[in-house]
Amino acid sequence: MDLLTDRSRFIDREILDPARVMEGSSNSRPGMLGEHTEAGLMDALKKGEVDLGTTIMAVRYDGGVIMGADSRTSTGAYVANRVSDKITAVDERIYVCRSGSAADTQAISDYVTYFLDQHKIELGRAPKVSTAANLFRELCYNNKDNLMAGIICAGWDPYKGGQVYECPLGGALVEQDFAIGGSGSTYIYGFCDAYYKPGMNSEQCLEFVRKAVSHAMARDGSSGGVIRTAKIDASGVERKFLPGDKLPFGPL
Repeated sequence: MDLLTDRSRFIDREILDPARVMEGSSNSRPGMLGEHTEAGLMDALKKGEVDLGTTIMAVRYDGGVIMGADSRTSTGAYVANRVSDKITAVDERIYVCRSGSAADTQAISDYVTYFLDQHKIELGRAPKVSTAANLFRELCYNNKDNLMAGIICAGWDPYKGGQVYECPLGGALVEQDFAIGGSGSTYIYGFCDAYYKPGMNSEQCLEFVRKAVSHAMARDGSSGGVIRTAKIDASGVERKFLPGDKLPFGPL
């Protein structure tokens, strides 16, 4: 190992730029992130159908947010993981719901966590939810040709309280009272429009999320498993689990 560039030492580590993390560096090895070409990516994948699906959701209420997701990760007709956790923490009170390519969304979430940790050290306080959402937007937009990632970033901070930001494919960023995403969301637009009411409390939002996600799981073949939820407010994060045999709306 070159002693002049010992990556185990903090001082020698490469400082990443949020707008360029998907690009290869001068010392990248073949096959590292950033050197992928379209042909190379296709050669690395097995031939055949790859069908990715999910249902994710977040709702804002006065004092916090409720996030929810199913747990099925599918590749074609094969369910690769039936109990995956699609609600990922990027800070103590900022979480993200992930849809699309699991590898892409996990990598982006790791990058955002890295940048938020640096940001938190520099400022000496917890980051804003909008800061995390804009990091997701920057990563997704600047690498939109290489990613398949639909993101819902939500959480609580002392400046604006509970917030929900949706970052769909392509890297747009929209703040909303509630957001839905994934393949299962196409089945519940009407349900959400009909049953969402401004001013709901946390329990009403939790019931709303569970009913919406369970309806999507019943209709969408790529969504299923269990429902995981997260309640985020000033007091912290409360995670809950609803097993598949206790869903408020079962399979047809």
